[in-house]
Amino acid sequence: MDEEYDVIVLGTGLKECILSGLLSVDGLKVLHMDRNDYYGGESTSLNLTQLWKRFRGDDKPPEELGSSREYNVDMIPKFMMANGIFVRVLIHTDVTKYLNFKAVDGSFVYNKGKIYKVPASDVEALKSPLMGLFEKRRARKFFIYVQDYDENDPKSHEGLDLNQVTARQLISKYGLEDDTIDFIGHALALHLHDGYLDEPAKDFVERIKLYAESLARFQGGSPYIYPLYGLGELPQAFARLSAVYGGTYMLNKPECKVEFDGDGRAIGVTSEGETAKCKKVVCDPSYLPDKVRNIGKVARAICIMSHPIPDTNDSHSAQVILPQKQLGRKSDMYLFCCSYSHNVAAKGKYIAFVTTEAETDQPEVELKPGIDLLGPVDEIFYDTYDRFVPSNDHEVDGCFISGSYDATTHFETSVKDVLEMYSKITGKTLDLSVDLSAASAAAEE
Repeated sequence: MDEEYDVIVLGTGLKECILSGLLSVDGLKVLHMDRNDYYGGESTSLNLTQLWKRFRGDDKPPEELGSSREYNVDMIPKFMMANGIFVRVLIHTDVTKYLNFKAVDGSFVYNKGKIYKVPASDVEALKSPLMGLFEKRRARKFFIYVQDYDENDPKSHEGLDLNQVTARQLISKYGLEDDTIDFIGHALALHLHDGYLDEPAKDFVERIKLYAESLARFQGGSPYIYPLYGLGELPQAFARLSAVYGGTYMLNKPECKVEFDGDGRAIGVTSEGETAKCKKVVCDPSYLPDKVRNIGKVARAICIMSHPIPDTNDSHSAQVILPQKQLGRKSDMYLFCCSYSHNVAAKGKYIAFVTTEAETDQPEVELKPGIDLLGPVDEIFYDTYDRFVPSNDHEVDGCFISGSYDATTHFETSVKDVLEMYSKITGKTLDLSVDLSAASAAAEE
């Protein structure tokens, strides 16, 4: 342990594992430690026995749920956009060779008490029961504008500078109704709340393009993919990657106390009486609790069911987004469903999550609109956890802390945090121009 490292990473959560992989590939000497005896930290994956131990203490899971080890219940379940940044990171680091992906069956949105498939192109807009005849035509025109938009081709801009024009102004040009704006903004562009309407429209348009391109990628019912056996495979895949490039992993290291010099700068980490020296420390909020601040809570319900979510075309895997306005809330609610077809549950069983930013301290009541959409459930567990973000100055103390995972059921926000941290740690931007077809090979197997 008495060696010196460029970076010591604490915690094997998803963000930390991605960073340790990226930094190792860059040629930095990385030591990665975790106080737990398992990978994943907050974003770990549990079998049935572990799930019961965590939420029900000494109770045993009922036998009719099948064998414990057939379950891989991700504690922070998030789908990946097929053409999104996260898949680019996987290809850039070549982690795709350790994983097999499978397309997610369906992407849905909640509107006026019902679940609808999210239309993502001009053709789908014309078929969607979400809109009346005239609105379909308006939406089709808007989708064609978005599909044709090319930053480098001024002709495609139709006289609009999307760095200046807000999303609200762009939408009003096409005269779209509120309910249409709701599903485009929240289920296609994946904005978390309506604040985006008054921001420049460029990001909004690029997000819709990303959704449409991802959807076209696998010709499936959604733009998302998910690894077989769940996300629990990911931290281990990045750990292997780090090892290939000379990184060192140590699980089950108690304490992991960060040591500081007289100026308050991180100089090493001590565990079991030994100190490893380093120039920088990367960790999740639990390792440096006095350098983070609480920004709220996530409320969630974890359900085991014997059927898919009703009204999702029998999708074995699906995301449903419930926009804030539909529920009279400050932020969206998310349903995530995955099943035995992704090898995360026993045959015939489905795992569903309902998550949202908590606005009260009664998750059972708050999550009810989402849970009511699930139909009968075999088992349900309620849980809330705090969300932290760093409050330190990394330039002063050399500590780079990830933010806690949010309520979203897709990866776009988490991977943004990782890329920002990467830039702060290395002083450079990660080049993600990769051949995306590398991941589709894995997805088809």
